[in-house]
Amino acid sequence: MHRRRPGRRGTSDITIEDLRGKKVYIESYGCTYNHADARRLEAILEGLGCRLTGPDEADAVIINTCTVIGATERKMLRRLAAFADRDLYVTGCMPLVQRELINSVCTAHVIHPDEIHERASGVGSPGAGAIGVVQVASGCVGRCSYCITRLARGRLKSAPPEEILDAVRGLVASGAFEIQLTGQDVAAWGLDRGESLPDLLQAITEIPGRFAVRLGMMHPAPVLRILDPLIDAYASEKMFRFLHLPVQSGSDAVLERMQRGYRAADVIRIVDAFRERYPNMMISSDFITGFPGETDEEFRQTLDLLRRAAFVKVNITRYSRRPGTPAAALKDLPERIRKDRSRALLAEANRI
Repeated sequence: MHRRRPGRRGTSDITIEDLRGKKVYIESYGCTYNHADARRLEAILEGLGCRLTGPDEADAVIINTCTVIGATERKMLRRLAAFADRDLYVTGCMPLVQRELINSVCTAHVIHPDEIHERASGVGSPGAGAIGVVQVASGCVGRCSYCITRLARGRLKSAPPEEILDAVRGLVASGAFEIQLTGQDVAAWGLDRGESLPDLLQAITEIPGRFAVRLGMMHPAPVLRILDPLIDAYASEKMFRFLHLPVQSGSDAVLERMQRGYRAADVIRIVDAFRERYPNMMISSDFITGFPGETDEEFRQTLDLLRRAAFVKVNITRYSRRPGTPAAALKDLPERIRKDRSRALLAEANRI
């Protein structure tokens, strides 16, 4: 039996059971993993006799939050303030690391993401159309100095392989043609269990049915550990030839300050190895511009890496300080520099 837990000041931890029979409106933000949590929460609520509805007729409002960067945090605070006069519930990353900030704009009940996972059956959930989403792991093995998500989600916790395979079988049987494997770092799956992602992929692609697997974001450092067998796993016709490899910087000095655990040459090694085997491989990446202390030369090295890797899609974020992270103690570069570098990197990505 879950018990109501006292929160701090304006928040209180509740159990999902408290929403039984209510009309509920849910807003969800952030990554694929977070949206999959929202789908699982919907299924739990429907099992409790709740009716999902629009905001105007809802008895209760749930905001599934993200706080990965400052701009997202500000958007979350605006949405929470907009529903401050309602019976408001909050879940996702933000209440795990920023309760006092939530308290500054509203009074809300907290649904801990762990309870969603405890009450939901399996690790798979339907997505949009014929897409199925499987949450293969939560947390990560990284030490990134700027990342608040790792503080919220904690250390790596991989789902058991048979649980993942059952989820894929169920989604395929229900008509899903695309299976998305998601986590904070999909490449790290199994490191806490003495298992590896390529073995899991082989087992998934042996499941009968007409479907294809799309892997979510993979940190370069764990990819390096499994590079050759991972490339082999992509040989299956059931694998999307797509790789999301967040690089963040092309400067070894910046990568060291970020505590990313690899060098720029490692990224090129990964990209070249995949493209040698699969010339039409689609590889996307993420970059952060204006990390504290980034010099003009270090930014030029990032431009050089972008040109060398020729990523087909690039997500660019201006560095923003996240509370509680080691990088928060570093001196920020002027916003003008961060913005100018973001525009220059985007222009080069578009040119490529």
